[in-house]
Order: sequence, then C-alpha cells, then structure tokens
Amino acid sequence: MTTKVKLRQKPISKGRKSLYLDFYPPILHTETGKNTRRDFLGLYIFSKPKSSLEKQHNTETLKIGESIRQKRENFLNKPEIYSQYEKEQLRLKELGEHCFIEYFKKLTNKRKASNHDNWVSALNYLEDFTNGNLKFADLNEKFLNDFKEFLLTTKSKKSSKTTLSQNSAVSYFNKVKAALKQAFNDGILQTDLNAKIKPIKAAETRREYLTIEELNKLVKTPCSNALLKRAALFSALTGLRFSDIQKMNWGELEYIKGQGYFLNFNQKKTKGVEVLPISEQAYSFTEGTEKPESMPKDQPVFEGLKYSAYHNKHLFQWIGAAGITKDITFHCFRHTFATLQLFNGTDIYTVSKMLGHKDLKTTQVYAKIVDSSKRVAADKIQLEM
Repeated sequence: MTTKVKLRQKPISKGRKSLYLDFYPPILHTETGKNTRRDFLGLYIFSKPKSSLEKQHNTETLKIGESIRQKRENFLNKPEIYSQYEKEQLRLKELGEHCFIEYFKKLTNKRKASNHDNWVSALNYLEDFTNGNLKFADLNEKFLNDFKEFLLTTKSKKSSKTTLSQNSAVSYFNKVKAALKQAFNDGILQTDLNAKIKPIKAAETRREYLTIEELNKLVKTPCSNALLKRAALFSALTGLRFSDIQKMNWGELEYIKGQGYFLNFNQKKTKGVEVLPISEQAYSFTEGTEKPESMPKDQPVFEGLKYSAYHNKHLFQWIGAAGITKDITFHCFRHTFATLQLFNGTDIYTVSKMLGHKDLKTTQVYAKIVDSSKRVAADKIQLEM
C-alpha cells in the first residue's frame, strides 16, 4: 500500500504555526516504537507575516518542509532507489532539521519541583538567545560557546539592572549540556557535543553559618512557627536539606539498641541512597515516641512543614529575636552542621558522607571557612613586645 505524506500546519504560541508530516496510513515512529500519523519537524512559520523578513522566513521554511516531505514519501514508497548509506544520511539530515528548542521543552516537562523551575529558566534564556528557533543541525561548538558568553553577560530576568549571577549561568548552561548529552544518547546528535564543551566555572559563594553560641540562643528563643523551629534545629544537628526533612516519614527512621537512631532515605536532590546516624538530641526535635517503629510509617515526621515567603517571615523574626544579624536562610542550618562538625575535629571525609556529597570538593568549601576562622583565632593572642 502506498503511504501518502502531506505537509501540514498546526497553530502554536506567539502567532506561529508548526510544520508536521501527516502519514496515511500511520507509520512506525523510529524513536517511540509506536505507530503515528504525525511527525513534527521542529520548523515553524508566521501565521500572519508582518515584514519582508518574516515572509522570506515562511517561504524558505516551507521549501525545506516540502523537501523533507518529498524525501520521506520516496523513502517510504520507493526504498529500493536508496542505498543503506543514503537512507541513513537522509534520516540524519531529517533529524538535523528538528528543533532543539522543542526537544529541550520536552525534557523540561519531565522535570519536577525545583529542578523543573531551573530548567524553565534555562529554556527562557535559550529562547532569548535563539528567538525560539534552533535546529539540531545548527548546534556546534561555536554556537555553544557564544551562548555561554551570552549567559555571562546578559541581564537577569529578575532585575534588569543586574547581570545574571555567575552561578545561575553555571546552572542554566549545565541544563543545556544535559540536553545535549541526552540528544546524543537518543541518537539525534551524532557528535557528543556535551563532552567537547567545558562548563562555566562556578564562583565561590559565602556559606553563612551559625556559631554554637548563636545556635544555643535560637534554642532558647521562642518562634511563632514552632514546627519551623524544630525542623531548623533538626537540620543543624543532622545536616539535612529542607526538601529531605519535608518529605521524611516515620518509616525511614529506626532505633537500634546499643547503636542509636538512624535515618534511611533517598536524597531528593542527588537521588543517592543514604543511611544517616542521628543523635538522640536531634531525634528529640521530631517529637516522636522513643521507638520510631511505633509511629505511622507513611506519616510525615514534620507534618505540615512548608517553606515560602510567608513562612520565611517567621524564620527571619525568630533569627532577629535571638539578636542574630546574619542573613540566615533555612539552608544555612545545613551549612552550620557542616562547619561545626569540622570545627570540632570531624574529618572532612566523614562530614562529606554525612552531607551526602558525591564529590569531596563540594565539602572543601566548608574547610576553607574553618581555616579562615583559625587564622582569626590565631591572631587574637598578641604579646607586648
């Protein structure tokens, strides 16, 4: 049976139409392994072109789409006219015409929670740089290095008066690199561009932390949100992130006689499986029974714990009421755990494991804080010469 291939248009956002091939009868899609009638080309035209450039864009894009349609129809109905090499070259050329922006959007939609937001931000800057149109065939080292430079010099979307922070640029460029790696694994890219392009170097940031004296002040200072206070102090004694504390349930905690309390969980950020010993004092902030096994397994330990601008207000008020003037966020309690452990002689490898870091270099940032504090302490003793 002859397969008919039509070039069709579908209205999309921003007054555009996306081009796709319509097959009858349906064909087997090489990427999904399922029968389909549609194959979107990653090409778009303007619904109502307003300028000569937009009209020219429409004309050239429709020609490309028609060329792809003809070749696909020939390929499906007259495969004997192509050698195996020609078939493969045709397939690769068609893949090259697909839109990387659309591919990036699909990857973004698969992400969840805070990671999804980060991918969305990266997508916004990528669309700004490309005007929303970028074919896989146009991806190369020069383009990616130009995009890297763009991220390092462009204005932040949060404030038009400031440049995008370097660490935000690091994060967004890494999302593009991750998409390149996935496209190579999916067989869309024939070159591993991700491996060829160096990431943006992260800038060192100040890790604010609390001293043991400040932490003890907070213990004695009332907080209008008692749940948030318990969770923050639990973080300071365990090094856990807010996301891991928020999702923690009683089934992840256990008590072993002679050894103490343990937390068995999957880190939300790194997906790493962790077994973390926690102190009896830390456990006391959960307000659970002596043996966590007697608590409802699926119930959150800190049930109702939330973190938003509104809840931040309670945190800042609590910090201020304790007479602490540092800019402290919830994550600083994790920094506090790491720094105090190193101050008290715990070796950096153990601290790294307790924090769930995959790379010891991540933990070394805290070691620098300790070294700096040691220098200040050393200079405090001065003899009269």
